[in-house]
Amino acid sequence: MTDTPDWFTRAVACEPESHRIAVDDAEINYLTWGEKHRPGIIFTHGGAAHAHWWSHIAPAFTADHRVAAIDLSGHGDSDWRETYTLDGWCDEVAAVIDHAGFDARPVMVGHSMGGFVTVATAARHADMLAGAIIIDSPIMVEDPEVMQARSIDRFKHPKTYTDPAEAWARFRTVPEQDVYLPYVRDFIARHSLRLDSDDNRWHWKFDSSVFLVRRHEAADLLGQVRCRVSLLRCENGLVTPDIGEYMYDKLGRVAPVIELPTAGHHPMLDVPLILITAIRSLLADWDHSTAFSRRER
Repeated sequence: MTDTPDWFTRAVACEPESHRIAVDDAEINYLTWGEKHRPGIIFTHGGAAHAHWWSHIAPAFTADHRVAAIDLSGHGDSDWRETYTLDGWCDEVAAVIDHAGFDARPVMVGHSMGGFVTVATAARHADMLAGAIIIDSPIMVEDPEVMQARSIDRFKHPKTYTDPAEAWARFRTVPEQDVYLPYVRDFIARHSLRLDSDDNRWHWKFDSSVFLVRRHEAADLLGQVRCRVSLLRCENGLVTPDIGEYMYDKLGRVAPVIELPTAGHHPMLDVPLILITAIRSLLADWDHSTAFSRRER
């Protein structure tokens, strides 16, 4: 196994604070890094993922930012609901933004399903965000990630385990990709299980019902986004050049579309330093430039 690099060891040693808030009768968990009353970043995970997918990413921004990562309902250490909607997840994000101690409106960063939530939040709670960064979210009428997850039995009927090590060894993503950095994969896998006191077995920390949410409405909301926005497209991900062009057009042809070279759909698992650099570059540019509006084009 490849040795764990120092940058990763230092990052995950920066343990976050954990918080819980009530949103519409569900307890929502979120993590924070960095000092309060600084400019904010809020990270939003993909389907069946959780806040700790960002634990090796978030510390790279704490020198200048207060950083939060949410467990959307049905994921991680947040409560499950009878039904899930984009609107409901947006309300959870809005509640975390109010509670997290940001100095100003944060930039929201969303991966995959979290990118759909980011678009919906930027459209419906535009006054709460300074910017939005969407990572490989194939926003169009048919969503290939959801279609694939619904067709895979382990996501419809997740297996449980008596030995967590067996589960860690079986950890996979949807879609699967050719490259996972083993130390990142192992860290995330170890944070993806919970021990159920009712049956004394280890369960994955997601509700398979989250894949029943219809996300296509986010395509209609792209045209309503008014904050600064950028799309990070993974070279080997789900956002093909055609989908990227579709989203670029819907966003008024003023949002940069940036390809992450060699990245699979889950860039935090295979090219985390490239992902960090891309986000840092956007934040630095947005701090020192004036937004180019659709009307000016």
